[in-house]
Amino acid sequence: MEILLENAIAERVNGIIKNEYLDCYDIDNFSKAKKLLKQVILLYNRDRPHMSIGYKTPNDIHKTNKQTIKKWKSYF
Repeated sequence: MEILLENAIAERVNGIIKNEYLDCYDIDNFSKAKKLLKQVILLYNRDRPHMSIGYKTPNDIHKTNKQTIKKWKSYF
């Protein structure tokens, strides 16, 4: 079950990155794609508030070193 849950989380993050950030760019080579993806990951972790962690950013949560109450449902 744990592998399925990890895959679901990875798919969710990939979908958000693709739909919110990458769909508006035309990327014609691998080095540009790699550079853009690094920037997008920084935005995702540093600047984008996440509803599931109380509208804080992942970086904010990481800096506090506190457990956060996750606000998503677990079906397992």
